[in-house]
This record gives sequence, C-alpha cells and structure tokens, in this order.
Amino acid sequence: MKKILLAIALVFSTTMLFAQQTTFPVNGSFDTRPGMFAFTNATIVVNANQTLTNATLLIKGQTIQAVGAGLAVPKGYVVVDLKGKFIYPSLVDAFTSYGITEAAGPTRGFGGQRQSIFVSTKKGAYGWNEAIRPETYVKNIFSTDSKKADELRKVGFGSVNVISRDGIARGVSAAVTLNEGTDNNVILKDQTAANYSFNKGTSSNDYPTSLMGSIALLRQTYYDSQWYGKQKEEYNISLDEFGKQQTMPQIFEVDGWANVLRADKIGKEFGKKFIIKSGGDEYQRINEVKATGASLIIPLSFPKAYDVEDPAEARNVTLAQMKGWELAPTNPAALEKAGIKFALTAFGLENSRDFWANIRTAIENGLTEKQALLSVTTTPAELLGISDKVGSLEKGKVANFLISSDNLFKNGNIIFENWVQGKRFIVNKMDVSDVRGTYNLNVDGVGALTLKITGTGGGSSAAIERTGVDSVKTTATFTRNGDWVSINFNLKKNPKGDVRLSGYITSANPLTIKGESALADGTNGKFTATYKEAAKETPKKDEPKPSLAVGPIIYPFTAFGSAELPKQETVLIKNGTVWTNEMDGILQNTDVLLENGKIKAIGKNLSAAGAKVIDATGKHVTAGIIDEHSHIAATGINEGAQSVSAEVRMGDVITAEDVNIYRQLAGGVTTSQILHGSANPIGGQSQLIKLRWGKSAEELKFAGADGFIKFALGENVKQSNFGTGARFPVTRMGVEQTFVDEFTRAKEYAKAMSVKGNSVRRDLELDAIVEILNNKRFITCHSYVQSEINMLIHVADSLGFKINTFTHILEGYKVADKMKAHGIAGSTFSDWWAYKNEVAEAIPYNGKIMHNVGVTTAFNSDDAEMARHLNQEAGKSVLYGNVPEEEALKFVTLNPAKMLHIDDKVGSLKAGKDADVVIWTANPLSIYARAEKTFVDGIAYWDLEKDAQVIKAQQIEKARLIQKMLDSKSKGGRTQRPMGDAPRLYNCETLENYSAELTENEHAH
Repeated sequence: MKKILLAIALVFSTTMLFAQQTTFPVNGSFDTRPGMFAFTNATIVVNANQTLTNATLLIKGQTIQAVGAGLAVPKGYVVVDLKGKFIYPSLVDAFTSYGITEAAGPTRGFGGQRQSIFVSTKKGAYGWNEAIRPETYVKNIFSTDSKKADELRKVGFGSVNVISRDGIARGVSAAVTLNEGTDNNVILKDQTAANYSFNKGTSSNDYPTSLMGSIALLRQTYYDSQWYGKQKEEYNISLDEFGKQQTMPQIFEVDGWANVLRADKIGKEFGKKFIIKSGGDEYQRINEVKATGASLIIPLSFPKAYDVEDPAEARNVTLAQMKGWELAPTNPAALEKAGIKFALTAFGLENSRDFWANIRTAIENGLTEKQALLSVTTTPAELLGISDKVGSLEKGKVANFLISSDNLFKNGNIIFENWVQGKRFIVNKMDVSDVRGTYNLNVDGVGALTLKITGTGGGSSAAIERTGVDSVKTTATFTRNGDWVSINFNLKKNPKGDVRLSGYITSANPLTIKGESALADGTNGKFTATYKEAAKETPKKDEPKPSLAVGPIIYPFTAFGSAELPKQETVLIKNGTVWTNEMDGILQNTDVLLENGKIKAIGKNLSAAGAKVIDATGKHVTAGIIDEHSHIAATGINEGAQSVSAEVRMGDVITAEDVNIYRQLAGGVTTSQILHGSANPIGGQSQLIKLRWGKSAEELKFAGADGFIKFALGENVKQSNFGTGARFPVTRMGVEQTFVDEFTRAKEYAKAMSVKGNSVRRDLELDAIVEILNNKRFITCHSYVQSEINMLIHVADSLGFKINTFTHILEGYKVADKMKAHGIAGSTFSDWWAYKNEVAEAIPYNGKIMHNVGVTTAFNSDDAEMARHLNQEAGKSVLYGNVPEEEALKFVTLNPAKMLHIDDKVGSLKAGKDADVVIWTANPLSIYARAEKTFVDGIAYWDLEKDAQVIKAQQIEKARLIQKMLDSKSKGGRTQRPMGDAPRLYNCETLENYSAELTENEHAH
C-alpha cells in the first residue's frame, strides 16, 4: 500500500498541477499529461440506489472514464488496490458562503437610533433600496479559500454552492469544487440560482425595519420587474438583473417553518417554486410544509441540551426549548416520511466536524441511510442543475469521490481520501485505523487524567478517570473522523462544566493525539493524549439499537399546546343565564345548541341526539369577546421607516405560536383585530383573526371579513420621542399634509390605472389607498387630541373618503357629535389616562358619553394582558357611567363586531351565527367571573377543567425532558446555559429592526 501511495504522489507531482487549464501562462516547464488511475477491488457506491462490489473506478485527469465490476484496466493507468475499502461520490453542499466574505449584517438602527437613509447611496444606475441587489454575481466576487476548502474536504465535500448572503434579493450563486488552484478552474457552474431572504443584510437604508416590510419590498420588486420589462423610460440595473434571473432556480433562505410558508406564499403569487433553505424545525408543522410542494435545504445544526442541573436555572428553559432540543434530530426523518425532497447542509454548524455525528444522530432518529446519501449527493446536485457533473459516480462526470474504510454512515468509519477534480487530498492516513487503548491524558487547566478508548470500528466510545483527592470516573462523547478526534466530558468539579477536546493523531508510534482544549469558563488551552497500553474490554453481544423514544409534537409548539386539537362537536348548553345581545335581552334558565360550528337554536328545554350536554345552571352564557385593537399573534407590529406603509400587511406576519392566544381565550376573547402600530400616519393593513388555538396562521384568519388599515395621529407619528427628525413628518401640520398628498396621488393613480392598455407601474402602497376610496378597505385611526381628530375628519370630507373607527379616541367625548354625524365609531380605553402628554385630558366617562350621544362605542385592549379581562373593562362603564349591564357587555362584543363589519356572524347569540360562545362562572361583568369554557366555531379551545390537566401533563413532560438532558450531560453530551425565551409583547409604539435581530440570533447560536 505504501508503494502505491508513493506512486500516486510521484504521478501527481508531474501531471496534475496544471493539467486542467490552458489560458494561464506557466513560468517553467509546461506538462499537461493527465493523471490516469484505476481504483480496483473496491465497494463502489455509484449512487444511493446502486452499489457495486469488487468494482473498478477509472479516472483520467478530472473525468471519470468508467465504473464497473470486471473492468479491464487500460495500459498506462496507475493501479490502486482498494480491497476492503469503499468509494463514494464526494458530498455536495447546496448552501454555503465558501470563498466570499460574509456580510457584516445590519446595525440596530430603527428601534434604537435610526440612520435616516431613505434611498440607496450606491453609485450607479441601481434600484432605490440597497436590500435589492440582484446585480450581485458570486462568480465576480468568489475566491478560493484553502483553509476553508481543507476543512470541508475533510468532512467529505467535493463541491458546494456559494451564495452571497446579503440582502433580500441577493443575486446569483455559483457552484464550485473544493479543489486548489485558480478560481477559474474550480467553477462548475457560474449561475446556479437566484437567491432571496427576508433579511435586508448590510443595506444602509432604513426600510424595511420589519418582516412584513421585507415581504412587501420583495413583492413590490416582483411587480416593478414586470413593469420594467415593458417600459422604455428608465434604465435600472437592479430591475434589469432581477428580471433576467426569473428563469433560473430560485433559492430562498428562511429561519423557521413559519417563514417557509411565507416564502411559499410569495412564490405562489408570482408563479415561482422556491427551493427553501430552512431552519430545521419543519417537523413542527410538517403537513403545512409539505403542502407548499417546495424542495428544502435543511441544516444539521441541532441544539445542544440545556444545563439544567440547577433547578432555578432550569425554570428559565421553556417547554418549547426542551422539546425543540429533543425533536430537532427527528426533522430529516419527518421530511423523508412526508415525501418532501430535501438536501442536507453543513451550513450553520458550530464546527463542521459535527457533521457526521449529527447525521448519524438523524439516522438514529429514523432517517434512512439511503435518504441521507441522497440528501448530500444526488439531491443537492439536481437542485443546483449540476447533476450532469457531480453527485454520483458515472462516466463523463467530474472525478469527485471519497475513499473510506467502511459504510460512510457507520460510526467509526474513516474517510481516507477525498479526490476533487481528479486531484488527491489525503484526509487520514490509511495505516492508522485502530486507536483503542488506554492513554495518559494531560489537559491545560485540568491536569493529568486517564483516557480509555474502546468500542468498535477502531474506537467508538471513551471514558475518563481521575485519581487522587478529586477522583472521578465519567463517560465521554467520542467522535473520530480518521485522524481527527473530538472528546467531550464533564468532571462535575475542578473544573465545573464541560471539557471539550479537539485534535489530531500526530504520531503513530507511540500513538499520540494532540490538539486544543476548551473549558466551560471560556479558557482555552492544549491537550496531549499518549498511548499507554491496550484497553481491556469485555466482549459485548451485538444487539439491535432500540428506537429512540421522543415526546409527541404539540400544536402549537409552545406551552399549553396539545398533541391532539379539540374537535368540533354538537354541544347543548342547558339552563344558563343567556346574554343574547339581541332584542330578547338576558334570558334566564335557557339552553343554547351549538352544531356544525354555528348556533343552532336558543330556547328552553332544547334537545339534540348525541349532543354533549353542559349544565350551565347558575352560570352565564355570552357571545365571545371581540378585541378591536390588539397586537398579539404577530411577528412585528410597526413598519415605520417611511411616513406611509400601506403596502405592508399584518396578515403576512400572523403567528399561531403566541401563548397570548391561549391566555386571552381564558378571558373569553374569541376574535381580535391585529393592527399595525402607530409609527407613521398611514400604517399597514390589519388582519382579523379568530383565536383558534393550535391551528396554523392561515387558519386563524377570519374568512370573508372586510379589509381594514391603521392610520395614526399624534406624538408617535411625528416621532416626538424617537428618531432623528429626518423622516417626514415631524409636526402635526406635516401629518395632515401626508394624508392630503397620499390620497391625491391615489386618485391620480386610480385614474391612470383605469385607462385601457395603460402602462402604469403597479404600486402596492397606492393599491391600499385606492381600496379606501372605493370603500373596500376601512380606516381604524389611532387618535387622542381633539384638534387632530377634527383635522382628519376635515381631510376625509375634502378628499372623499370615510373614517370607520377612531381607536384610543380619549378625547372622543369632545367630538362625539361630529363622530355620530359622520358615522364614525369609537374604540377606547375604559380608564387609561395621563400616561403621556396627549392623554392629559382623558376621562373615565369617555365611553359613557360617546355611547349616550349615539356613537357605536367599544373598549379595546392594545395590550396582551388587558385583553385577558376585557369583560372587567366593560364592567367599568357601569362603575363610572351607570351604563346598563347589557349595553356594557356590548362594548366588548356586539359593538366591536359592528365596527369590524362582522356583526352578521359574531357579537351576539342568535341562531345562524358563528358558535363563538363563552360560559362564565358568574356575571361576566364581575371581577369574580371566570371563563369556564370558550368556544370558537363550536370548538372548546379553552376549558378550565382541561387546562388543569394540560398543566399537570406538561409538568410531567418537562420533568422527563430535564432528566433526559441530565442523562445526556452525564454521558458527556454538550450543553448550553439556559436562556429565557419569553414571548415578545407588542403595543402601538413597539419599534424593531427585524434584520438586525435575525443576524444577532444567528450569531448567538
């Protein structure tokens, strides 16, 4: 074998260095003879579906000449006998940033101190927003990186797709090999895909600041591109390139399953089928992900167990975090079972050496070896359009292949060599295969220890022992990939926490391993392990590994989620005090029948065969509470970088995982209007939802409801308390002018669009304003001060649009007559006042006065906690203004339903309406009343009795997971410190920088 290896080396020294290139000059003798090799007697895995035994692989230069059993070796080939060895295709990674400088990421900007840069500062005829950069071509900025290439080759990769991860429209990626040499000679395909994300990257522009802004910007860019291709007035490099790239594959990077669905929604709007690089949590909503039909690129970066030895710190770990740790390794298997096409990527791994350990973990959790091989060879090659070159071992393809000791996925397998474009790269020495034995181990900061390596495959497990005063024995996590070795263990004390060792076999006689050590306190050092003697092992019988037990998926994937969602059934509520909110008023000892999601009947002595009967004697039954002004269940609330953001839609960022949905069901809330914040005069489009706990975001949406949009007045929109003062408007005069300008532009836009055969650019922002003018979208306006309320009423009158609702409206008592005359509703607080200057004249009788004047009046929350007791807020109108109890309850039921144009479906108890019903333990306006059951569409999404069962079951589940994490740590598994993950609470003024947060979270993990 050594003679063969020497022969290979000699041939390489004279034949391969410049064999593949002809355009570059050579300073010296010019030798272009191709290397010709015959690898014989090997087990050759041609692809995931074909394996040959005692077979031969012939290569000449960069190209595979033949693969097969019984092949005759042509004259002139160097023969390499690989008896007992395996040959696999080199791996393909479809998502890397290899060879280009990673983008630094956005600064915090908006939400802290904004930069106030509104258009691109990039020199050249580019688009207005720096986040749209399709003009970026990786082939123009790529350069080989020998260190990174060596790291990836040692894992087994031979070719990768290189992506510039900067911006929302990121430009075109390129496929390259991991060979050495000039950049020209490693490019397999110069244009593999157009690339996208929701992260604006290094763009210095303020816009977008939010996820919904990123979505709107990308949607607008698609429409701009369609317009650009038909016009001759403007030259725009960005739009020109964007349009050219629409026929190539499209890769979209997202950070979680919810964004998989959001990206797919954009794709469907514009007829695109994205290849989605996801976050690895698709198992949480596998059916919804499958329904997209998208192919995925998924990471193998599984979360580390949390260090939960300290019970106080363990309380900081949420159920979702614990279950995410346990179930993340099941994700590849879940995708395989669902029939979803996917590739695996090493991108995101803390250390690329974790790749094989993690892929074997995925196999232990149900991923088949066949699918694993497909996902790192054939599938990524197909997705990138390079399957004619790499991904399998076939005649004519590039000579990218691995030589290994065994099955590639077997623990203990060693990758000896990785041949890339016919060039040999030694990963591990073929003459060192067994490292089992007892070693003297010295670790900086720890001292002298004994290391014992045992197991199969030349070493697959390890144990650590320390003698003396602090004597201890512990198992260790041991991973070997040829010469590279990783050992992790925990000595409990001296030092506390995990000790991590990473090094290489540096000597074969005596066998010596040297490398770097890392302690839990951040101290780094060196270690040396020197072979002492053979380890004594008790022979073990080969027993099949038991399947790993994991807990169930819960919906939603957070506290109070359930493995099984409640079902719709026929329910008969008997003998309750029924608050109808209709002409019938309050009915005593009355029954309510719910069937097929509707209220079937209300009356006495009702019966229904097979119905579930609930005795409501002594209890009160009402319509579900409706919150006209809410900011729950959304990923972001404000897009405030511009004075008008009518193009953004709250419906794009609804999240079904917000625990406040469950908490508000416990307060009897069944419907909420999710509003944009108040960072600008004209904000985004609202989304009405029903609180269907456990359903997907799309299933929360209130079907058939009218569209609404958020306007705002006052301190927030003129940025009295934040901002640089550069964004218009900064005065109340400017706010008025913003409305005048926008509606004037919208009228001109609508007129131009109405002309047959027009070439007007579609403008998503103006589309929403035109809908207002056409009474297809309705205004909810954040308001406080009388003068501004009068101003907007005047602007509406002069420009011909209507205001549906003034929300907050704490000086509504001053303008109630004008509101009534204009048919404007008022949604206010019960008794909030004096929390900022513009509410100094608020009074707790505001709701009463507006109601008495004849304004449709409601109380809203604008706060996740307040929404849990809106029934009590309604009760305050009785306290402050002696509003009759029936009318008071309407403040949070029928009246907001009227404001939202859904009173034909909800807001009162009437046969034919939606079965959104609450059973209360007492008078619903009482502070002692509790919601016992809350039905939405006849489904009990809240049940007081079942809640106690859920809490108990989840306490048991957390205890199980804590013990599992402790067991993992005791066996040497790596851990991370518990970090709280409380849900973010939004209100009107909440500002953020979504892209900066994405980047920070990526770096934190």
